[in-house]
Amino acid sequence: MKFTPEIIISSKSYYYLLLLCFVFVCAGFAQEPRAVEDNKDSQPEVEESATQDGDQSRPAAAEPYEEPVFIKDGKLDLEAAVKYFEDMYRSKSSISEVELIITKPRRERRMGMKIWTRGTEKALILIESPAREKGTATLKVDKNLWNYLPRIRRTIRIPPSMMLASWMGSDLTNDDLVRESSFMEDYTYELTGRTEDPAGWLITFEARPDTVGLWKRFELVVSNDGRIPLEARYYDRKDRPARTIYWDQVKDFDGRRIPSHLTLIPEDKDEEEQQKTEMIYHNIQFDVEVPESTFSLSNLEQKR
Repeated sequence: MKFTPEIIISSKSYYYLLLLCFVFVCAGFAQEPRAVEDNKDSQPEVEESATQDGDQSRPAAAEPYEEPVFIKDGKLDLEAAVKYFEDMYRSKSSISEVELIITKPRRERRMGMKIWTRGTEKALILIESPAREKGTATLKVDKNLWNYLPRIRRTIRIPPSMMLASWMGSDLTNDDLVRESSFMEDYTYELTGRTEDPAGWLITFEARPDTVGLWKRFELVVSNDGRIPLEARYYDRKDRPARTIYWDQVKDFDGRRIPSHLTLIPEDKDEEEQQKTEMIYHNIQFDVEVPESTFSLSNLEQKR
């Protein structure tokens, strides 16, 4: 005959055992809500805001943009207006989606581009379309400039002497795109007075004697409130009309009202050779977080 060992528990011990199990269960339920609350408190508010907005690149606590005021006592604040004009499309940092249209007598080319900037010293321009030019990019870091050509997988450094050369066969120069020269540092400027056609304020810029460039001077017309550039007439080193830039189609980008359309017309072409280059800004984000790695040679040469 086989005997099975039995554990004999008194009624009093059984009572204490049930009570102990009850305490453990209650303690477990009491800890779960606390753990959830701790986990919630540990999440930074910035991350929650970024997740809700669906945009990780924009700081959650960005202050609303306030339109500048350039008219004081009935006169244009020249210094403030020139600085605003110089940084109008880039601010402290920016990400833009731009279309470039090059119109020549017998053909038209269109390119879709994305542009990243950080201050005045860093810029990356990436061509996204058409397919045959996709991946071509231009990088500026301080005073250095590189072009990447994906077809031959080669990066070419652009010497300072080529800053004034045409960019991608357009009427824009390398300097126009990456803004190596500075209106405030490379030119002297003065408020000439009012204009009627177009109506606004006329500012005259004269190249400093030590400035290397195509232009001896240019005349800029800004709107009556000083916020919108309307027209700029450039003159070459022999003081001949060289090109005219027109701005129009003012739109709201990230709370700022700026021209979305720029047209550059060379003045040194015959009627049969008339051409123009247009830039259309489809979207601009200002003061966004642009990683430092954006402006590196490895990123420039990245396959896209």
